[in-house]
Amino acid sequence: MRDAFGWEVEQYVYFGGYPGAASLIGDRPRWARYIIDSLIETTISRDILLMTRVDKPALLRRLFQLGCDYSGQILSYQKMLGQLQDAGNTTTLAHYLELLAGVGMLKGISKFSGKKVLQRGSSPKFQVLNTALMTAQSQRSLKEAEQDREYWGRLVESAVGAHLQNGTAGMTMELFYWRDRGREVDFVLRSGERVVAIEVKSGRARTEFPGMEAFGKSFRPTRKFLVGGQGIPLEEFLSTPISHWVE
Repeated sequence: MRDAFGWEVEQYVYFGGYPGAASLIGDRPRWARYIIDSLIETTISRDILLMTRVDKPALLRRLFQLGCDYSGQILSYQKMLGQLQDAGNTTTLAHYLELLAGVGMLKGISKFSGKKVLQRGSSPKFQVLNTALMTAQSQRSLKEAEQDREYWGRLVESAVGAHLQNGTAGMTMELFYWRDRGREVDFVLRSGERVVAIEVKSGRARTEFPGMEAFGKSFRPTRKFLVGGQGIPLEEFLSTPISHWVE
């Protein structure tokens, strides 16, 4: 299935779908330079550093790079401090994540909980808001990315997460992840009293999902579904408004 650009879904997952870069995908080095120079660096320099006081701009850039490298993964602020030099404190990192989210680049998704105080204090799950931010800074071609099963799995999950996060912007819906005792649900949507649990698979799906089962027992979600694998086709999910899944 092709999207509005005439791309296959694998191309959309890899190239991310920025309209200004669409015509450059046939020349990957040129496309990557456009993403890095015209989008990433311009957005950080103009929309963050010129508009907001940032005491450690190099740290903000390193945090952005870390978030792209770990998109789709949960990383505690303490582990971030261990990865970043001159990292300051967790409050600084949380603030910089908010700045990056505000310009549509990188979000730290909170853990779902029945108590808001626990959500605010949870370890964030890194989520790029466009997968081009991951792949342009990687040395992998589309073919190499698809052949690396672990990387492709994170890329597919990040594409779904970006669609969910961007689709809930300005709406009365919130996006979370959930994890408890090694059991995890990739994404949780909440709209009022309605809660939807979403699992993402890039290959053939397992038949058992212990995270979904545990989440269902604890929170009794309105809906639970799988994207990819033997569930909802990825291209169908990415081309459907988020509100459809919480109705």
